[in-house]
Amino acid sequence: MSLRGADPKTVRDAIETGEPLPGTFGFAGEVDGRLVRDVLGRVPLFVDREADESTEPTWAFEPDALENPVHFPAGSVSQSNGTDPERVWPLPEPTPESDPDAALEALDRAIRMATDQIRADDRDVAVAFSGGVDSALVAELLDAPLYVVGFPDSHDVEAARTAATAMDRDLLVVDLEPADLERAVPEVARAIGRTNAMDVQIALPFYLVGERVAADGYDALAVGQGADELFGGYEKVVRLDHRVEAETVRGAVREQIHSLSEQLPRDVRAIEAAGLEPVAPLLHDAVIDAALRLPDELLADEKSRKRGFRRVAAQYLPDEVASRDKKAVQYGSLVARELDRLARQAGYKRRMDDHVTTYVESLLEGNTTTGAGRDSR
Repeated sequence: MSLRGADPKTVRDAIETGEPLPGTFGFAGEVDGRLVRDVLGRVPLFVDREADESTEPTWAFEPDALENPVHFPAGSVSQSNGTDPERVWPLPEPTPESDPDAALEALDRAIRMATDQIRADDRDVAVAFSGGVDSALVAELLDAPLYVVGFPDSHDVEAARTAATAMDRDLLVVDLEPADLERAVPEVARAIGRTNAMDVQIALPFYLVGERVAADGYDALAVGQGADELFGGYEKVVRLDHRVEAETVRGAVREQIHSLSEQLPRDVRAIEAAGLEPVAPLLHDAVIDAALRLPDELLADEKSRKRGFRRVAAQYLPDEVASRDKKAVQYGSLVARELDRLARQAGYKRRMDDHVTTYVESLLEGNTTTGAGRDSR
């Protein structure tokens, strides 16, 4: 398949009109001899940074298919060898509605439309469920089975159990052991094309829950990705600290939306490596458009984040779930803690620079007993 996520006519029309949100869940690939990737980079696309006319292939959906893969820029169109990409789809400027109730109604319609579209597809879908408001709303509107992954004493497993009980839903728990991480790290690192500790820690839960979902016969894994970025879910967008450049909450939210093009390929590739199709209803073009139209008071403040999104979710979820905060997946599942522990047990001590990344690289190379730079003291 040379194009993923949309039909060629939709992409051709989007190129001609410059429409950045043409009604898709994202797209990437080749159309009429040109490479394309949607405005938020929701579908991974890689090009060979050293490709020339004699190099085959010059682009791929998977980084390990290329010698020197780099991301093809989001929102861009170029020739099929990936050279001289031109950004034709910038992220639309926010146009906040003057009526907060109208903005919430539009967001509600957009989310329901996206989930209805997924329900209408001929796919068996399960939900990666952490017990937070994002995955809970996805689970409720898709009415799909719930899976949570984590170590037995993890926050996510407990939060998922209490949320599932409040929602009167069954829950399947994928309990992890350290051996699961050791086994999965090389597969995940190859799939995402990254070895740094943070990216591997985030990708591992998606891959490990996906393995179980695929083994149970499902075709796709639905996730709540995008809500934090679109709706103001991060503390830093309120604090406006050193982690953001913007001077306003809306500006900081926009920065986070732009960051999706780097984050999403990691998550998508981890799920695909488990043999599943990723499904992200909250990243449909209609939802993105509705998010950009939320008034400032429906984004975030010192008391509450994702204010507008939570108000929509509260129409479908128990209050205790709609108002619930969550931990980042690598911490909520305890994957980060246990991977750090494994690295130290293998001799990669915290006093070393980036000791977990070094451990990941040693597993990928298959030389954990003689890995370069190992500190066994």
